[in-house]
Amino acid sequence: MKAFHQALASSVVLASAFMMTDVSAAEESQAALQAQAKISQAQAQATALAKVPHGEVKSSELEKEHGRLIWSFDIAQPTVKGVTEIQVDARTGKIVAMEKENAAKEAKELAAEKNEGAAEKSASK
Repeated sequence: MKAFHQALASSVVLASAFMMTDVSAAEESQAALQAQAKISQAQAQATALAKVPHGEVKSSELEKEHGRLIWSFDIAQPTVKGVTEIQVDARTGKIVAMEKENAAKEAKELAAEKNEGAAEKSASK
């Protein structure tokens, strides 16, 4: 019976470690990206907002896309439908992409990101 309790306790500890690994791995990867960025989020945001008159940042993200570390901003304007996505190189501070997105394209992009996140989570298990 003692062996059973030890095995059970070990299983609980192991399961907890796996759950914490998923969370800390995501935090670590974001921390690793932050460490690689030479341009702060505030600097990149100021660059992006300069391109969109009266814009308001709706979302922002530091990510690697096509091998490039970028700050990505979705910026809305009060009198314009959709958002403008602006990507700023996190190493140089230069705008690398600027694209107008409508609601349908935003929803499709969000769904793709969720699917990608779920696939990464499954792969890490």
